[in-house]
Amino acid sequence: MKVGVYIESESWEEVAKAARRAEDLSFDTFVSNESAHNPFFPLVVAAQHTERIGLLTSIALAFPRSPMDTAYMAWDLQAQSKGRFMLGLGSQVKGHIVRRYSVNWTPPAPRMREYVLALRAIWKCWQDGTKLDFHGDHYNFNLMTPFFSPGPTDYPDLDIFVSAVNPYMLRVAGEVCDGVLLHTFNSASYTTDVIMPNLERGAARRGRDVKDLQISGGGFVIAAVDDEDVSKHREKLRSRIAFYASTRSYAPVMRAHDWGDVAERLYRMSTEGKWSQMGNEITDEMIDTFAVVGTYEQIPDMVKARFGSYGDSVALHNPLPREGYE
Repeated sequence: MKVGVYIESESWEEVAKAARRAEDLSFDTFVSNESAHNPFFPLVVAAQHTERIGLLTSIALAFPRSPMDTAYMAWDLQAQSKGRFMLGLGSQVKGHIVRRYSVNWTPPAPRMREYVLALRAIWKCWQDGTKLDFHGDHYNFNLMTPFFSPGPTDYPDLDIFVSAVNPYMLRVAGEVCDGVLLHTFNSASYTTDVIMPNLERGAARRGRDVKDLQISGGGFVIAAVDDEDVSKHREKLRSRIAFYASTRSYAPVMRAHDWGDVAERLYRMSTEGKWSQMGNEITDEMIDTFAVVGTYEQIPDMVKARFGSYGDSVALHNPLPREGYE
């Protein structure tokens, strides 16, 4: 199983140091996400300061960006990193797409399927010189003159991952993607009962086995120094779990464990601005359901027990030690 680590710094100088540390410590992947910062820029810095480690957006938002814009960024990152870039996309929930990005909302799964197919059509045009002629319900691309084409690359095989929680998006991942990024707000039983069957249904549409799909994540993974540190991390997780549990798009995960009433209560608290109080609704049982938290010595066996039956990779959120990289 491959192991990645999330970027925790906002400073590009610190990102460069963290990328070198991650590579020296033999991590497989350096992972960026899209919250308060653009997810592509830190990976440009990481590509310049490393030689081996994989580079993954987990995730970059798809719908606020045209597939053409995303295609250019991914193509350049893949070339500059000599084939180490992996594009992880996510849809986000309606409120953020409409109110934060001012983008029209449509059902996300069909749109994401088309988005991925559009990317592949654009890349095929650049690599093989074929005419760009993609037409869909959401995106249409039929103009690519030589001046605007970056042309072929030595690293044309770009893996696309999609973040998926609900059945329709899971089927899209199984059908048209190279991998799926399972949400950290997830449980072992939800994976067994919902995720795997829908990935299999999607893969069957393309005539392939779900084993051909790269499956990443599926829960919070926190490694700690000692038992006291474990306790501190568990307390911090209450607020993070409460945040996700309050989001209606993730309510099916809570309902799968008969915690639908807690999800509704958390949603109401979020609309009332009671963010600091929401963590109090998260029990120890919920933490154990959604997270793997242990010491550095314990965490390998815990990760294997939780994700080993289906997972190809996991990513840690812990900051890396800084010694020796100043």
